[in-house]
Amino acid sequence: MASGPCPLTGAERAVCRLVHRGPRPHAMLRPLHLELQVYVDKTRTKRKHRMEASCLELALEGERLCKAGDFKGGTAFFEAAVQVGTEDLKTLSAIYSQLGNAYFYLKEYGKALEYHKHDLTLARTIGDRIGEGKASGNLGNTLKVLGRFDEAVVCCQRHLDISQEQGDKVGEARALYNIGNVCHAKGKQQLWGCTQEPGDLPPDVRDTLRRATGFYEMNLCLVKELGDRAAQGRAYGNLGNTHYLLGNFVEAIKFHRQRLSIAKEFGDKAAERRAYSNLGNALIFLGQFNTATEYYRKTLQLSRQLRDQVMEAQACYSLGNTFTLLQQYERAIDYHLKHLYIAQELTDRVGEGRACWSLGNAYVSLGNHKQALHYARKHLDICKEIGDRNGELTARMNVEQLMEALGVNESDLSPSSSEFEMQGNTEILVNNITHFQGIRDGLCLCRTRLRCLSFLFQKLGRDPSDEDCFFDLLSKFQSSRMDDQRCHLDEPQNGDNGEDPAITTSPQTEELFDLIASSQSRRLDDQRVNVGNLPGLRITHNNLGHLVGEGDHQEPSDDFFNMLIKCQSSRIDDQRCSPPEAGPHAPTVPDEDFFSLIQRVQAKRMDEQRVQLPDDQDKLCEMVSSS
Repeated sequence: MASGPCPLTGAERAVCRLVHRGPRPHAMLRPLHLELQVYVDKTRTKRKHRMEASCLELALEGERLCKAGDFKGGTAFFEAAVQVGTEDLKTLSAIYSQLGNAYFYLKEYGKALEYHKHDLTLARTIGDRIGEGKASGNLGNTLKVLGRFDEAVVCCQRHLDISQEQGDKVGEARALYNIGNVCHAKGKQQLWGCTQEPGDLPPDVRDTLRRATGFYEMNLCLVKELGDRAAQGRAYGNLGNTHYLLGNFVEAIKFHRQRLSIAKEFGDKAAERRAYSNLGNALIFLGQFNTATEYYRKTLQLSRQLRDQVMEAQACYSLGNTFTLLQQYERAIDYHLKHLYIAQELTDRVGEGRACWSLGNAYVSLGNHKQALHYARKHLDICKEIGDRNGELTARMNVEQLMEALGVNESDLSPSSSEFEMQGNTEILVNNITHFQGIRDGLCLCRTRLRCLSFLFQKLGRDPSDEDCFFDLLSKFQSSRMDDQRCHLDEPQNGDNGEDPAITTSPQTEELFDLIASSQSRRLDDQRVNVGNLPGLRITHNNLGHLVGEGDHQEPSDDFFNMLIKCQSSRIDDQRCSPPEAGPHAPTVPDEDFFSLIQRVQAKRMDEQRVQLPDDQDKLCEMVSSS
């Protein structure tokens, strides 16, 4: 039985309605951009009033598609509207703004920046202060995503100044939120690679995050005054996140609970899931592991309701690590296996490697060194495959330690089997899936834990009654993972001491900065007076007065552009050397590695333990020499 014709997409229906003025068989439709190009070419031959109507029709279809979530189709119609052109400056400004926003959602930030700049230029030229403020805010958001934080703050501050000048409370609230967002993102970037425990931050990072908190608080006061509950929820969530980064975990929990309440009020399941996860993270640092597991379970439940496998995997990862902290290793293994299976299904090799590493550590804690070796070898293979040098060193160390504990060498292991065999021994390990099908005998679990503790305490030279034994275990097997999420910087060679190029530049560098600043200043001046380069603008006697005369007396001061020039000139050094590449992406692992957080929490206690390490190392050397 022949199947019926495929239904038309929203963009195709719009083409039929606008271009063909009626239904058209799906099979006869050409690619969207070709259909629109033919329509644009025909429209350009028509009279002016028909061109204006066609531009507006294309823009309205683009707006409708974007509201329906079809940003790709929407941008095609908006681009066609620009090609047709218009003499209506307000219409063109709106098209620029929506095109910039659509490209932003498509993550084409270069094009988003281009159209928001066009919008700003046009708004300034015609003296549209509200439009100028909105365009500045949109530019700020785009620059933030591109990591150009100082420029982003200048643009968002311009949005704030204009909103306050015009008495636009909604715009003022958005501007305050956006500045807080930029500072928040900058603080998180500055935190990347910091080894300090939470709250013990470098002064510049602390100042940036405190500034973000201040703007969020001002935003919260204003949206309360406006009665905007949804905006209050966003402010509470971000206040919780900034206080979390500052190490103010009690405050963070207070704000995240407010966020949770508003999310439930609106039935926003995604926001509710995020609030539960954030609450769990903060509770970990207060040592309330059992309560944290309850929040992580709710996170997992909501992730499954939302059919979000990535978030489901992250929740499993967090639960596995929390049960490790509770020394409930069997339950930790269950969740790490669930994380592993989802990572494999989503082909997340980095997340798969992290799951194997966590499983290896959990099996070591149970005294099951054979199974631990199996996962340590898988972790090693994945790290080699993805080029994770730090992970490979950690995995290799774990493999060597486990082989030494088992009394085997590489030749005793089967390279092709998913399990491994000892020479003269045909024992095959039970597959890990059995952890989902049954629970081991409790007595056996106690024995294995005792054997594990006994083995570890002998190796560490510590008394089994030492209450810090668990964190010794974390430090021994996981401390080298602290640098996993940092960039790798090669050691200086050939006498290079790695000085800041800004410090070692020659006197001619200042001349270069002056030249670039002058060039940028001329380019900005060109944008202020020359609007002939704005795409889609048809200059006629009707709008010429608006472009040349009326906007001049409303031209604001040059402070805004001077600030941008300073920010841009300070970015010259960024182009002198390539920025370090970020580590491989792991969608099924939370953005901030759980055990990196735990290491930061326990850093002080571990440092106290390391004072005794020389004696421990001597004992280990004696053990190795005696064996």
